[in-house]
Amino acid sequence: MRFMGRFLGCALAAALLFGASACSTPGPDTSDTPAAAPSTGSAAPRPVNAPPTGAPVDYQLGGAYPPPEGVTVVSRDHGAAPAAGLYNICYVNAFQAQPGADAEWDADLLLRAGDGKLVVDNDWHETLLDLRTPEKRERIAAKVYGWIDQCADKGFQAVEPDNYDSFLRSEGLLTDAEAQEFVRLLSAHAHGKGLAVAQKNTSELAPRHAANGLDFAVVEECGEQGDCAEYVSAFGDHVIVIEYTDDGLAKACAEGGGRLSIVRRDHGVAPLGNAEYVRKTC
Repeated sequence: MRFMGRFLGCALAAALLFGASACSTPGPDTSDTPAAAPSTGSAAPRPVNAPPTGAPVDYQLGGAYPPPEGVTVVSRDHGAAPAAGLYNICYVNAFQAQPGADAEWDADLLLRAGDGKLVVDNDWHETLLDLRTPEKRERIAAKVYGWIDQCADKGFQAVEPDNYDSFLRSEGLLTDAEAQEFVRLLSAHAHGKGLAVAQKNTSELAPRHAANGLDFAVVEECGEQGDCAEYVSAFGDHVIVIEYTDDGLAKACAEGGGRLSIVRRDHGVAPLGNAEYVRKTC
């Protein structure tokens, strides 16, 4: 879960958002010829289904609870069980170590600066993972595959690999090309398990979503940041928007209400019953 600004100053007109037609499949990819997806040794990928467009959604990363009435799409942590009868998205922190979990990774897979200090996302106290070589990407992916398999075994329909944009916080040590190489490993494996794959944030790479095996988008604060149109231009209406302020919610609803899945949550995505819990929709 990240509240990062855009990497490129791409300012698409709001007309892109209003003019994008509703669709049942993601919009066309305008990138260069896609690179071949890496083999994971799995069987041929099975058909996958992105979440329904414009569906009422809830974002439950801080703890599972009974979804509000009318909700049909839910995102939960991979450690939780899916919500019965709904479309379930499984969250995994794929590009950074969870807070306090550095020891669960081989030391050489944690990104270090030239002085040997760990490179940390200070907003969330998470150490970045080192994606700089194919060998390290494969080793990191092997661990994440276990979480993806857990998602599939539990009955989730999709996976949401977080921190795709960690290269922006890497002190220049990681590149967007390395992030894309890594996410292609994850998407190929997830597709082999019958799971759709979300692009998390990272609007500058949205035009390459098909090449990277990404089926829909889960974006934070695009209303607040004014970049919802950049995702819609790539994914059509297959965009789930999470806002954390009333102002952001109002802007997102004004642009995509009725067509996109939009919800406002509290910053900690606390479970129902917690004093910090907030959930609002258009």
